[in-house]
Amino acid sequence: MKVRCLAVGSMLANCYLVWCDETREALVIDPGGEGGRILAEIAREQLQVKYIVNTHGHIDHIAADAEVRSATGAKLMIHEKDAPMLGSPDLNLSAYVGSTLKALQPDLLLHEGDVVACGKQVHLKVLHTPGHTPGGISLLGEGLIFTGDTLFADSIGRSDFPGGSYQELIDAIKKKILVLDGACLVYPGHGPASTVGHEREHNPFLG
Repeated sequence: MKVRCLAVGSMLANCYLVWCDETREALVIDPGGEGGRILAEIAREQLQVKYIVNTHGHIDHIAADAEVRSATGAKLMIHEKDAPMLGSPDLNLSAYVGSTLKALQPDLLLHEGDVVACGKQVHLKVLHTPGHTPGGISLLGEGLIFTGDTLFADSIGRSDFPGGSYQELIDAIKKKILVLDGACLVYPGHGPASTVGHEREHNPFLG
């Protein structure tokens, strides 16, 4: 399995391309802007994108959903509790940053325990990790986890947006992420990668 990170949009959200190196089947996690750049990278790697997965429904993680879906024919996936955000400027925060997003309907709704798979190598288990948003998810693969805006390197996601909950965020991190093997790579929604072990020992918000 191959992973490539592109920091996109004005808020530099991490968009991840994840693919099977054998079949070239791929998924895109959080295309939050600069759709043309994302599509150029997909073309350069000759990938066949099957799915677009939103870890949550804020504008900086969904802004290029429509462009990437239209160009690739990929199915758009989001947790059922964040699906309403795709059509609400107030919930996805686009109303507050002077941007207008086309209202979208997801193709598939995700739930705790679902597995998003493509090719022979990519199998990502959905962990419902609310707190930043009601339907925030993390995606757990072999030796790695994509945490969206739930957990960052030495930090955690905000919980003061509509639908956020500090206690739910902390509970999700401690019960579903920090229990993983310490060597598990953490790929967050913003900023550099980390490991579960580092965050367990050094994250100042999780002591």
